Amino acid sequence: MPKYIDVRSDTVTFPTEEMLDAMRNAVVGDDVYEDDPTVIELEKRSAGILGKEAAVFVPSGTFANQLAIMTHTSRGNEIIIPESNHIVIHEVGASAVLSQVQLRTVKDNFGEIDISILEKAVRLYDIHFPKTGLICMENAHSSGKVVSIKNMKQVYEFASKQNIPVHLDGARIFNAAIVLKTKPAEIAGYCDSVMFCLSKGLCCPIGSVLAGSYDFIKRARKNRKLMGGGLRQAGYIAAPGLIALEKMTKRLGEDHECAKYLAEGLGKIDEINILENQLDINMVFFTIKKDNFNEIAFIEYLGKNNIKINPSEGSEFRFVTHYWIKKQNVDYMLGIIKRFFDK
Repeated sequence: MPKYIDVRSDTVTFPTEEMLDAMRNAVVGDDVYEDDPTVIELEKRSAGILGKEAAVFVPSGTFANQLAIMTHTSRGNEIIIPESNHIVIHEVGASAVLSQVQLRTVKDNFGEIDISILEKAVRLYDIHFPKTGLICMENAHSSGKVVSIKNMKQVYEFASKQNIPVHLDGARIFNAAIVLKTKPAEIAGYCDSVMFCLSKGLCCPIGSVLAGSYDFIKRARKNRKLMGGGLRQAGYIAAPGLIALEKMTKRLGEDHECAKYLAEGLGKIDEINILENQLDINMVFFTIKKDNFNEIAFIEYLGKNNIKINPSEGSEFRFVTHYWIKKQNVDYMLGIIKRFFDK
């Protein structure tokens, strides 16, 4: 059990004892030669869950997104993407560095794109224009919102008519599937490639999976090697992924309920304003209404009381619930936060 109550992200989760045992007892090979049986099983099972032909195991979510971009596009292409998506904001400008493509950001509503905006963004052939090489979506969205199946379908059908592939940043696709009351494969059915993170909310210590067609994954596997992601005895880190797919994906609704419980409690503190429209998954976003609020003192106070949080981003705080956050932890947090504002 962790010593701290850590709500910085759902990436902070520790593996369970069952996962650690699976790592110790994993049957492994050399994944670059494609003979690690544990990795092969993880990739096969992941592809099946997402309704795709094949999949490849990679170190991280950013790696998976950038690998997809590199595999879909050519140097000088342009990618259409909602301006609030993770690839734009939190991936260090990697698309420009690794794939030498540019991002054309469009206005969005928590990851949803209006088709009329998309129509205007696509480049028609002109000697002066870059080619639109890819459209990227994200579901669940980093804002805590879930993109509707309707919008996913609209974007995919439009892109297909234009012969433009769609990549889905599905880091939390299992969270989205719970909210949408559907299977991950239905969401993934409206994209040509999709990735998800094993280390976000699923308790794995490392790893993500990128899925798509046989041909796409064959090319992606070579690009993974180019990017330095050729893994050897990767079964040791893939083993907990099999447990995550079997068990952890099925309990994510508990994290959603815990987040709503946390939001309800925080909302009773006068100084806190909950962003009620961003409570779809396991995230709670809020702002502070108090004049002369000292954010550094707030973070330090919580830290001294064994609670880890991130600084605000654009004046918004984000708390994320996960496997290691239970309602008794939330009750303790609420007491500490209330005490801070009562001082």
